[in-house]
Amino acid sequence: MAIKCGLEIHQRLSGKKLFCNCPAHVEGLKSEGAFSRKLAAAKSELGKSDIAVSFEVAKEKTFEYSFSECSACLVEADEEPPHKLNEEALAVVVALCKSLGSALVDEVHVMRKLVIDGSNTTGFQRTAIVGTGGKLATSKGDVRISTVCIEEESCAIGEEGKTSFSLDRLGIPLIEIATEPDVVDAAHAKETALGIGTLLRMSNCVQRGIGTIRQDVNISVDGGNRVEIKGLQELGMMETLVQKEEQRQRKLAQIGEEVQKRSNGKFEIGEQKIVDVSEIFLESKCALVKKGMQAGGVVLGICVPFHAGLLGKEVYEGRRYGSEVSDYAKAAGVRGIIHSDEDMEKYGISEDEVTELRFALSCKKEDAFVLVVAKEKIAQAALSLALKRLEGAATLGETRRAHPDGSSSFMRPLAGGARMYPETDVEPIRIDEVLLKKAGKIKIESPEEKLAGLCKILPEHMAKRMLMSRNLGIFERIVEEGIAPLLAATVLEDTLVALRRENVAVERIDEERLIAVFEEYRSGKITKAAIGELLRAVANEPQKEMSALVREKGLAKISGVELATLVKAENAQLGAIMAKYRLRVDAAEVQKLLKKN
Repeated sequence: MAIKCGLEIHQRLSGKKLFCNCPAHVEGLKSEGAFSRKLAAAKSELGKSDIAVSFEVAKEKTFEYSFSECSACLVEADEEPPHKLNEEALAVVVALCKSLGSALVDEVHVMRKLVIDGSNTTGFQRTAIVGTGGKLATSKGDVRISTVCIEEESCAIGEEGKTSFSLDRLGIPLIEIATEPDVVDAAHAKETALGIGTLLRMSNCVQRGIGTIRQDVNISVDGGNRVEIKGLQELGMMETLVQKEEQRQRKLAQIGEEVQKRSNGKFEIGEQKIVDVSEIFLESKCALVKKGMQAGGVVLGICVPFHAGLLGKEVYEGRRYGSEVSDYAKAAGVRGIIHSDEDMEKYGISEDEVTELRFALSCKKEDAFVLVVAKEKIAQAALSLALKRLEGAATLGETRRAHPDGSSSFMRPLAGGARMYPETDVEPIRIDEVLLKKAGKIKIESPEEKLAGLCKILPEHMAKRMLMSRNLGIFERIVEEGIAPLLAATVLEDTLVALRRENVAVERIDEERLIAVFEEYRSGKITKAAIGELLRAVANEPQKEMSALVREKGLAKISGVELATLVKAENAQLGAIMAKYRLRVDAAEVQKLLKKN
């Protein structure tokens, strides 16, 4: 069986937010306030409800949003209409459309895409198509571009099960590049994502760092439905993600075939009766069940016909079909399920209790069972969702969350067109000569051209590192400020990495502060050796004045008369001077004074 695979690359753009004047690069600030909101679903312009939206609404969650006044305003809080769309960001997207060979739309019309998971205060995300078509050349043929969109970033989704969010990143402009399903295998998926990511970096108009670019993967295996896996951040895990998803879909198809074989092609999960089996566990030694019942919960169970031995089948290493069913149940708010293919002894469930369970649930030898322990309403909802996963025993059309190890888990049903409707608060923007001229000023070099330019100012090995680095844009800014290219590259690629390994929060150093550190060196206020220590200080106290940090950390450069006096006092011993004042004196200046003496 062949796979069909397409990618959606989401990249944050530099500058201001998309619909207000708040900065687009501030994250992780201390909260200055918070508010709560319960989100309701709207219908599409055709009056239809979307299955994914209805799924989220059914969770009946209340969300809390924290904010800092220097990174968010009333627009993010949805207490003020959006301002005019950021045309600087739009010009970047237009320029990238031209690089991909995409056909520009005549007018940019903003739409509302319903999102009720709490990641946006409005209950929708604003998005607009800017270009269609185009292609990306790869080693396995051209990958066609479907659409190029501009949209707003969401809030950072908290830990699983949490309902708290920060408004820091909400509204940051994103470019979304979606491909047609022309990707042929896992390695090709990585190559395609790398190609698009490299093109984006060449614009020097995108943000860098963890979380600023995300890859969504759409994949199906012949005979299965399309699955969307969202939020892959590490490109290095792309092949693993695609391989695991391909294997998962093939294994699910095999399980579905086995169920149909056992049932002679007559399997239908139907409306399986949900049975309260709490009485069986009144004297149970199962700690999980006892704790749940003591908290006011019940034990509900269902029979799963023809599934004996199948819930324990691996869909890929470390993940079983039972985990797939459990993910659906978790969406109702439970922590998981207990199923008959598990080791009952590890739960403390006796053989007698299993026998009673199978009788109460009318399970035959070839049947499996699933249990949930929770408050009755939640348990009912959890088993109803589990039944939806079990009804096909094959690949369902769904949206999944990517995990750092290349695995994925169920988030919600796959959304359809019913979650889109026009944004009435933002006027359409015509792509006119003024906008095209602005876009034309954005130079996007090919990777080959960029590498050739870097090789003129850096050793080849460092030039290649810098070409692929997320720090390429800031490197070019620093060099423009008069800093030696090799020094700038070494600090960005080696010094910052070393500090990060020491658990220094280097992500708290924004571009302006980074440039300010280099300016301290360029103006002679600190030595080259002190750059790393000043960066450490800035990361620890990002709001403090640079001059104060230099003074407090004892990093001010010793030069001139003061250095001459010091050299004389140290008996003209270079080693002793450098050992004692390494961060504050320049070795070349010391040697020059020593020669004079």
